[in-house]
Amino acid sequence: MIAPTSVASLVRSFHDPADAAALKSRDLILMLLECCAGPLSRSQFAPGHITCTGLVLAPGDNRILLVHHRRLDRWLVPGGHVEPGDAAIWDTARREVIEETGVAPAPDPAPRLAGLDVHGIPAAKGEPCHLHHDLLFQFRATAAELRVSGESHAVAWCSPSEFERYAIPDNLRRAYRRIVA
Repeated sequence: MIAPTSVASLVRSFHDPADAAALKSRDLILMLLECCAGPLSRSQFAPGHITCTGLVLAPGDNRILLVHHRRLDRWLVPGGHVEPGDAAIWDTARREVIEETGVAPAPDPAPRLAGLDVHGIPAAKGEPCHLHHDLLFQFRATAAELRVSGESHAVAWCSPSEFERYAIPDNLRRAYRRIVA
């Protein structure tokens, strides 16, 4: 079971003075972890819960892995909710990458925390509108083959020159620049 204190320690280690939005998200995530009884539970809706995503680089180059999310109808990096079987917080992101795309990230005992982002999720499936306090982890894919899951319309590798085409949000662009710098 993942301890909120270990997640808070990791989040505290994130610092990029050039990314004010990520630092504000960092503060909100730390407040959630320190003040809520179940911050890792997907049924914690006020003020939200922790989620994890994977910023996956393609093997051999710096394209990123995207899924066209079925419910949200937009291109996103793969990710989702913490589950009881996740041994470490980054295992959530790793598991979601595999489930949503079929891409296996290269082994890494402690992937880099590449970004933080708190964002709203619209109400659906009996869940109210709520916040995802998202931790974004960096991975490198072992192979480029993709598989579409039931959660997505499509899966793609996206080069930086295609960020506009896929409407990559600013937080992902900043995280991308951070990891390829």
